[in-house]
This record gives sequence, C-alpha cells and structure tokens, in this order.
Amino acid sequence: MLTKQIGIDLGTVNVLVFVRGKGIVLREPSVVAISTNDSRIVAVGEEARQMLGRTPETIEVMRPMRGGVIADYVVTEAMLRYFIAKVCGRFRLFRPEVMISVPVGVTSVESRAVRDAAIQAGAKVAYLIPEPLAAALGADMPIHTPTGNMVVNIGGGVSEAAVIAVNGIVVANSVRVGGIKTDEAIATYIRRKYNLLVGDQTAEEIKIRIGSALPLEEELTMEVRGRDQVTGLPKTITITSGEITEAIVEPLAAIAASVKAVLEKTPPELASDIIDRGIVMTGGGSLLRNVDRYLTRETGVPCHVAEDPLACVAIGAGKALEQYNILKRSLPVL
Repeated sequence: MLTKQIGIDLGTVNVLVFVRGKGIVLREPSVVAISTNDSRIVAVGEEARQMLGRTPETIEVMRPMRGGVIADYVVTEAMLRYFIAKVCGRFRLFRPEVMISVPVGVTSVESRAVRDAAIQAGAKVAYLIPEPLAAALGADMPIHTPTGNMVVNIGGGVSEAAVIAVNGIVVANSVRVGGIKTDEAIATYIRRKYNLLVGDQTAEEIKIRIGSALPLEEELTMEVRGRDQVTGLPKTITITSGEITEAIVEPLAAIAASVKAVLEKTPPELASDIIDRGIVMTGGGSLLRNVDRYLTRETGVPCHVAEDPLACVAIGAGKALEQYNILKRSLPVL
C-alpha cells in the first residue's frame, strides 16, 4: 500500500501521530513559536515548548489549539504541515489519508476547520473521529458489541465522558477543563497562599511530581522557585502534595460532574454493563495520582486507567482508518 494511513490526536497540549504498520511515530507539544516581525514560524513542537515564557518581544510562543478546537487556523495548518512532513518526508509522491480526533460536541464550523487545515497541510483525504470513540478503540475496548463501554478521556484542554455501544456514541458529555486548567489552579493557589508567581511549566512540573487527586499516606514535598509578588525578587518555597490536592479540587469536581451527567443519561441496560466492566480512563490527565480512585469514590463505579493513556486517541484514530467502512456511519459528516 503506497498511501500512508495516519491517525492524528490533535490535542490542546500534545500532538501524537500514529502510522499504520509502525505505531506511534511522533509525540510533540502542540506549541508554535512565531516571529512577530514577519509572521514566520521559528520553531514547532518540543523546540517551541522550551521557549514558553522565555522569549524576547520579537518571538511569540502560542498554542494554536484551545479546548481541543482550532483557535488560530493559519498557525494550526502550519503546525500540521510540519508534523505531516516530518512523518511522511517533504517530497512524497502519494498524499496520506488522515483521521483526526475532535472533541465531542464541536460545531460543524470547528470540525470543518480541522478537516480543511489537514487537507491544506498535505492530506489526500481527512476524516474526523470523536475523541472518546478513538480513545475506546485505542484502549482495545469491545465497542462493536451491543454491550455498554464507558470511557473518560481527560485531555489538556477538554475532558470527555462517553458511553459507547455498537460502534457509536450513545451518550456523551464534555467539559472544557483538563490539564491546562489544573495547572492554572495550582499557579493561582501558590500565588494566593505564598504571594509567589510561577509559570505554566513550573505548575505542570509540580502537578507531575507531587500532584494527587486524593491525599497521600506519605506526603511528597517539592521546592518551587518563582518571583515574589511583594518584593519582585526570586524566592524559593517548599510545597506539599496535600496542598496540591487542595489546589485542584475545582477542576476535578468539574470532571466528576461531567462523568455523573453521562451516567444519569445512560439507558439502564447499558448502565448495568458499565457497573460490571467499570470505566476506562484515557488521556494525559488520567496519569495524575489517584484520579481513578477519586472518580470511583465520586461515581460509585470502578475506574481503571488504560495501558498507555496518552497514546489511546492517536492509536484509535489510526485503527479507525483501517476499519473505516464499519465505522463511517458513526463518524461526523461534513
């Protein structure tokens, strides 16, 4: 087969690319650095992410995706072009077939923007797949059966919960709360409690190193450096995992409310299947310590994290291309 089949998880924080026959071939931050003088792209991906909060006035670093949808069309297209070229090579005879994930509940205008950006970036055809459906496929859930499967995908900009049966979404709900909102909650908490300003990357590092959805038996601590709001000078404080648990209560409650809303609307037959099988968690947000236990406590339904939660959506998008004829009636029509 000469045409490459590519599944893309076009996320607010990361872009993952799955190539049929090769698996995940690219995993980079969805960040672009642009020269403000001539609007030229300076860096994309990891190289651009390292510039966040560290650039002169002549360079602007931005995330062209917000809440899982395109916030800046031109920059998203340039970013996609860069990633497709990186995967397929710059000089290619055959343009790739692409399947891109989009959040549940996006408007037809937002969906069309994603598809058009992919075609402008060099795809022969571009199909769209709802993220929970791709996540369930990537997590090897038996979605083709008439039994209920529930997936919760916690991404960088959006978290979604969906019940899937017979290759389609029965009930779904999404909330624009994810990893970025959790980082913001941590930064706000530190600013209020310690008068210390920390950047987005520091807040994310705190969440990864000591963050937990529930209090830990053995508290973790971490030294945090930032700028004192009062004196304006650099300052170091020590923060505990308990404080981070307190800081992220609101974003976690919003995600739990979204999951409960889906469970409330689920038909009784499917609800009994979900109680038997439990909820599968995917996305980078599900890597937070104890988030599965937190959701189990809030919903009363057992939750467990998928094997490679970060890659599930990209793998599922790639698998959906292989099974396109079976899945096409479940995919958005543009």
